[in-house]
Formats: sequence, C-alpha cells, structure tokens
Amino acid sequence: MGSRRPTDITLGVADILRPRGITFIHDTVNEVQPDALKVCTETSEYEYDYLVISTGPHLSCEEIPGLSPEQGFTHCTFTMEYAVKSKEAWNRLLEEPGPIVLGSTQMASCFGPYYELAFEMDHELRKRKMRHKVPITYLTSEPYVGHMGVGGLGKSKRFMEDEFAELDIKTVTNQSIDEITPDEIRLAGGGTLPFKLAMLAPPFKGVAGVAPLGNPRGFIPADNHYRHPDHANIYTIGVAMALAPPEPTPVPTGVPKTGFMTVRMAKAAAANIAADVQNIPPTYEKELSVVCLMDMGRTAALMVADPVLPPRQKSYLKKALWAKWAKIQFEKYFLWKMRHGYSRLP
Repeated sequence: MGSRRPTDITLGVADILRPRGITFIHDTVNEVQPDALKVCTETSEYEYDYLVISTGPHLSCEEIPGLSPEQGFTHCTFTMEYAVKSKEAWNRLLEEPGPIVLGSTQMASCFGPYYELAFEMDHELRKRKMRHKVPITYLTSEPYVGHMGVGGLGKSKRFMEDEFAELDIKTVTNQSIDEITPDEIRLAGGGTLPFKLAMLAPPFKGVAGVAPLGNPRGFIPADNHYRHPDHANIYTIGVAMALAPPEPTPVPTGVPKTGFMTVRMAKAAAANIAADVQNIPPTYEKELSVVCLMDMGRTAALMVADPVLPPRQKSYLKKALWAKWAKIQFEKYFLWKMRHGYSRLP
C-alpha cells in the first residue's frame, strides 16, 4: 500500500553476522550429499558436521498456467521483487479502477497475508473514496474463510465471514484454478472471475536443491527434535519442513509456518545441536504454537493457537485498535533486534 519502502525493511545480513564469527555466503544450492556430508552450490562445495535446512519455499507458479508476476498475469507479495511489482500494479489500479481478485491457490500454505491484503486494500480504497469503483473478491482453496490451513482458529470462520460481509468483500471458497488469462481466472469445474488486479498466493513446493531429501512435493520431514528421520545431523526449520495438514480438504491446502513458528523452530534446533555436541539428549521437542497480529487496515486482530493444529489447549482471536499499534511496535523491535544481531533481548 506504499507505507514502507524496500530500504525500510531490508538488512545487510553479512554485516550483522560477521561480528558473531559467522560467514555469510549468498549462493544457490544445487545438491545436498548427506553421505559425503557436503553441500554443493553453483560455485563451490561446503562440508558440514550439521546442516540446517531453512530455505523457505519454491513458489511453484508453473503449476497453474498464467499464474506468475513474471510470465503470467497475477501478482504476489512473497519476495521483495514481487512486492515491488505488486505496488506498481496497485498504482495502475488506482488510476484505472476495476475488480480485484485476491486469495490463495490450491497447494498454497500461507493464507494470512492475503486476508491482510483484503482488509488493507478495502481500507485504502475507502480512504480515497473509491471503494464503490473496485469490487473485491476473496478466492481461496480453503474449505471456508478463516480455515487458514489449520482447521480454523477459534471463531475465525464466523469472524471472517462477518468482517467480509460488513466490508462487502465477496468470497469464493473451496476452489482450485485451471488457468489465468490476462483478464479472468478460470476455475476448475467451470466459472470465471474477471479482474483488473489479481493477487494470489501460488502453490508451495520444496526448493529443488534440497527436495530429494523430502516428500513428493520436496518438503523435508523432521522428527520431534527437528532432525531428518534418516540423517540425524540434518535439521529442518520454517517453510521447508513437511507438516501434515490437520484434516483432508476437498481442495488441497498446506499448513502455514509463520515467522513466529520459524523463530521457535530455529531456537529449538540450535539448542538440540548444542546438546548433541555435548553428547547429551536433545532438550527441545516439536511443540508448535502460533501468535499472529493480522493487519486489518485501520485496526488489527490478535490470533493465538496453542498448539497450532487442533485439538488445542488455547485458541484466541480478538480485533482491537491496540493490536494495530502492537504490530507496528513489533516491527520496530524486530528490525532493531536483527540489526544488532540479538536472537533475544540481552
């Protein structure tokens, strides 16, 4: 929406890690050789005693014809380059208003950002007194809005339905996409959605260089201590990790691994590697919970799920203006912490 520039939220990783005695190498991994304890990149080879796979996803736009900010007709916010292209497309929409379609495709496993986009776009258009010129449709592979790949979160289904109804955001759920043309989305089983701007989360797969260690979609399995079941010195954290969905859905959906979850995984994996070096049993097990602050334009919502997959010990969803302030303050804190190389407050 233009409230941040790339320079506001990017960090010089090498400069942050160097004082910690950590060498940063920016390269593409072509292959992992677990028997040889070696990682092969496009330019070199690196031996390891322990390997932590934290590659994130491959955005598999090629699975749906016409889905891509580069070769296709849709936009996405999952890389900085794509986010910049999305901003340019948003500016064009403001000059020539028309329908927006946003949401998540089949096999996507990150839903929250597109709910945020729906609320943020609605808020921005109302501020500009243009909302009546821009119909918004939320299209998703989820069986219902608020499912988010985790079987819902407390009252999230009713909450999202009520919020979207109040804002006149139409919903199309439980849908997969056959093809995207320059001005419409063609749904499996028939039906089309016209658009002036389409922003869709693509299917997720594992990154090619590590995919042979994983499941059929390339995600890496992990035991309760984040170790590969066949290679105890390989750990996996974040989106790269295979995590089974809580329930089968008519259209396949993946389980999200949020930033909060990834930080928890990283700390646990680091502690377990340290324990292994000292020849003591691993101390941290895979107990994943999630805390999210969902931007809703003027306001925000706090969302808590413990554990992340049902049945849960605790589940909470609350919309409040203070949640918007908390999200802004967390952004400032997190960037400050990372720039100073703190894994937590000293």
